[in-house]
Amino acid sequence: MDQVKGEPESPSRLIDRRIEELADWRGETLARLRAIIRQADPDIVEEWKWRGVPVWEHDGIICTGETYKAAVKMTFAKGASLPDPAGLFNSSLEGNTRRAIDVHEGEAIDEAALTALVQAAVALNTAKRPKKKK
Repeated sequence: MDQVKGEPESPSRLIDRRIEELADWRGETLARLRAIIRQADPDIVEEWKWRGVPVWEHDGIICTGETYKAAVKMTFAKGASLPDPAGLFNSSLEGNTRRAIDVHEGEAIDEAALTALVQAAVALNTAKRPKKKK
């Protein structure tokens, strides 16, 4: 056991465990998406929220990684504000803020486009916001 007795496990370890528990294409897909996210932004922070959802943050939420029977869903918190020239977003398209990518079994992942999307989300979160005039 790699945790001190009485202390909660780290979010990264909880995500590791989720990937191990899935033990199928969904676990492999979540692990691959996670690797792309972490490579796209080495300063990304992993969190574990809402009773078991992996979340990646950098000055706010970048995206989540939910797993369902038929898909692994990456939901970008500010996806509607991000450029998506490769057309990765294929879910939650009707909202004003979020956008999602559903990855199904056997689908290829466009790593370059996903890397660019993660980096754009980080840039959006870290951009200096104009100060409101009083």
